[in-house]
Amino acid sequence: MEDKVIDSRSWKDGAVIRRRRECLGCNYRFTTYEEIEREDLKVVKRDGRYETFDRKKMVSGIYRACEKRPVKPDVLEKLADSLIEDLEKRFSKEIPAREIGEGIMAGLRKIDEVAYVRFASVYRNFKDINEFVDEVQNLHLAAKP
Repeated sequence: MEDKVIDSRSWKDGAVIRRRRECLGCNYRFTTYEEIEREDLKVVKRDGRYETFDRKKMVSGIYRACEKRPVKPDVLEKLADSLIEDLEKRFSKEIPAREIGEGIMAGLRKIDEVAYVRFASVYRNFKDINEFVDEVQNLHLAAKP
């Protein structure tokens, strides 16, 4: 409970403050991160329900899609940060869930096509293998010059 701040730095383009601290009792050094809470943002689900926006939930879905893929965590964090920034600019209080899902898919498509298809298969709720194959074919056609 008793500590002092040794160093403070802005991180993630000013959205987070990184503080290096030291315990006054044992001199142990540790880092804390202070982030703006977005309690007032609500997500409007497909069925009309409202949910509090949860960055952790969004990031968890992104990470799951990229599991065992050669994508660095900082790239995924940047995707999440840029998506949140974009959504905050376009929507004041209520964000349609569709906008979040489509934004994640657009970002993943640029980062890793396999992760994109994984996320799309869950997000779009593919019913059978044909829908999966169609999505891969569309991705392949879009990649051709």
